[in-house]
Amino acid sequence: MTEMRHPLSTYRLQIRESFTLDQAAEVTDYLRDLGVSWAYLSPILEATPGSDHGYDVVDVTRVDPARGGAAGLDRFAAAARAEGLGILIDIVPNHMGVSEPRTNAWWWDVLRQGRASAHATAFDIDWEFGGGKVRVPVLGDHLDAVIDEISYDPAPAADAPDGLIRYYDHVFPVAPGTGTDAAASGSRDAIRALLDAQNFELRFWQDEAADLNYRRFFAVTTLAGVRVELPEVFEATHAEILRWVREGLADGLRVDHPDGLVDPGGYLDRLAASLAEASDSEVGYVLGEKILEHGEALPSWWKTAGTTGYDALAEIDRVLTDPAGEAALDALDARLRAGSDLPALTGWHDLIHDTKRKIADSIQVSEIRRIVRGLPAPLREEFEAEVLQDALAEILACFPVYRSYLPAGRAHLDAAAGEAEVRRPELGDVIEKLVPALADTDLEIAWRFQQTTGPVMAKGVEDTAFYRYTRLGSLTEVGGDPGQFALDVAGFHSAQAARHASWPLAMTTLSTHDTKRGEDTRARIAVLAEMPERWAARLEQFQGIASTGHGPFDALLWQAIIGAWPASASTPEGLKVYRERLHAYAEKAAREASEVTGWWEQDEAFEERMHAVVDAATGPAAERVRAFVDEISAAGWSNGLSAKLIQIVGAGVPDVYQGSELWEQSLVDPDNRRAVDFVERRRLLAEIDAAGAATPEVDATGAAKLLVTSRALRVRRDHPLEVYRALEAAGVASDHVVAFDRGGVSAVATRLPWGLAERGGWRDTVLLLPETPVTDVFTGRTYPGGPTALSDLLATYPVALLVS
Repeated sequence: MTEMRHPLSTYRLQIRESFTLDQAAEVTDYLRDLGVSWAYLSPILEATPGSDHGYDVVDVTRVDPARGGAAGLDRFAAAARAEGLGILIDIVPNHMGVSEPRTNAWWWDVLRQGRASAHATAFDIDWEFGGGKVRVPVLGDHLDAVIDEISYDPAPAADAPDGLIRYYDHVFPVAPGTGTDAAASGSRDAIRALLDAQNFELRFWQDEAADLNYRRFFAVTTLAGVRVELPEVFEATHAEILRWVREGLADGLRVDHPDGLVDPGGYLDRLAASLAEASDSEVGYVLGEKILEHGEALPSWWKTAGTTGYDALAEIDRVLTDPAGEAALDALDARLRAGSDLPALTGWHDLIHDTKRKIADSIQVSEIRRIVRGLPAPLREEFEAEVLQDALAEILACFPVYRSYLPAGRAHLDAAAGEAEVRRPELGDVIEKLVPALADTDLEIAWRFQQTTGPVMAKGVEDTAFYRYTRLGSLTEVGGDPGQFALDVAGFHSAQAARHASWPLAMTTLSTHDTKRGEDTRARIAVLAEMPERWAARLEQFQGIASTGHGPFDALLWQAIIGAWPASASTPEGLKVYRERLHAYAEKAAREASEVTGWWEQDEAFEERMHAVVDAATGPAAERVRAFVDEISAAGWSNGLSAKLIQIVGAGVPDVYQGSELWEQSLVDPDNRRAVDFVERRRLLAEIDAAGAATPEVDATGAAKLLVTSRALRVRRDHPLEVYRALEAAGVASDHVVAFDRGGVSAVATRLPWGLAERGGWRDTVLLLPETPVTDVFTGRTYPGGPTALSDLLATYPVALLVS
């Protein structure tokens, strides 16, 4: 086995119909000039028509024609190779898209032929529970209420020789030999008889929560779980992917959501073996999109280079957050809750228990009931199904991490059971008897339970609690623990040293297609921790202009408004576009929080007030909002530059999410998948490169961030970063700098810039460097080494990158 080839850095490109593989090929020279090592592509297998993200794969056998097809991948690979770039591709083994059944030949055949389909075992379906049918929740009401809206089209088609069943835009195949003239006439009785004869059952869409019989991705009914644990399914779903590796079209893979699989470690073992067979000379570079809870370690036996970097994101954000602001922001949050007649928060842990329990009692009921049905008979005989469901939901709500990997992680199950017994002592007996079954890997339900803890965590924490815990929005980010407010410099260095020692090839990130806020939106919001009293006063003024009547949500929304406020909002058209983005964000945030309004049932009065806040902030109050943005922007830019430098030069393999070489002020998806202006970025980079000693200002253009990003990527490409050593500062402002040496390359970054200015700047503070001359690649200035005044070193930028 030869040594694995790996990237020094990556650049994520979102491949879609509006930005195809051929268009991606056109920017490969720009990526080379930027200093990138590998191009990193979003999923490229054929997805649901119109899909902007590609995670709803419908055909595992070919590259999506809408994204450029196989020929487009060939051309992209050729362009990337010509520029010396490696290629990393995102793959989706856990699920397939089924929102438009006719576009997914496997799912279509299962609907048509049921258990007789050659693809019936590919999907994780509980056929017995469905009475031999797949339950499909698409109806606007219960069947009796909408049966007149369902029709039978007897015209044969290549994929439906017995005709089609239609319900508005939904189309389904008719089972062999079940089409009738009576059904074609449209009579209610004949339509019902036709439906009864099918291998699927049309259900009210709200039945998806409790009565489905196929595993989903989280709670997304249109994404059906795939059984890649079966060798024949693995081979069928990975043949095209392995072709990419075999033919030199891909050097590595990013595995989406491995926690959804029956056995993530086993899957990675099989993938590694398959990659070794497919590659003549090198073992593939594989990353797992795994979210680690604070303090949790990645399974050491996994055959992966590491995670996709949310853990690094959390550490970088927190070292740039002022711990002194925590108490004041907690007090502000308490006042906002009291003013909204909301119960006081007892803490992050209790909040997420309740939100996870809410998910377990609602949109994950189908999965929990399936576990109940699979429990050993003695348990089902001793306890009623409702009691077993209640106890399982409580254990899930108490589970401390995304999942366990039995036999590893048994302690997590025991801890969850112990907490569940404390919270629900009346369930103690059933919980005690459930745990041995849930820990017994000879039982299918033990694996199913492990597949269910992740969805409960993700939906309960990231997609609910993150929108309720609003004291500082920059901390409610994927992979982060908002209960951990800040990280001191020593703690940050310890985390970096551990990453360098244990997972040096793991990816690090600051922005992705899944982040709740772009990196520079968070960087600006983080400034509020340095000025909590000032922020509290300004928020009160903003609430006086417009309020939802829900204090904590007001805080969340106003933080988003100021954090993402773009330079383009200085023009009427730019302000209009921003207003539309904010309306979409506000609606998603409020419905995800599901405190006052929600996806299933909306509170129209609240949502009117919510949208009125956005209209006010971008209308009559725009100048007042802009004035506050102007007040904190410089500190936000400082945080943004520091975060980028730390990420790129720090331990791990840094990814630059598309477009984030300039200010990345997105909000939650789909806002973070907006089109990127590569023409402008190419122009700016050429100007910076041609300027020589001239340095761009730190301003709204983002040119300074492009300078920092490109120079840091180039240094990383050209210099082996073989060590990680913390550098020390001395003086009155020494706690305002994060600095480290990577072996002849040193990164120096400002932290807590607002407080630094309030304290009078760097004054006598020096960075203790070796007695070796160094040059700052951002400014071209040379320093003799030894104790170096930070007031001099950081006179132009809040960051420096020193090369011996």
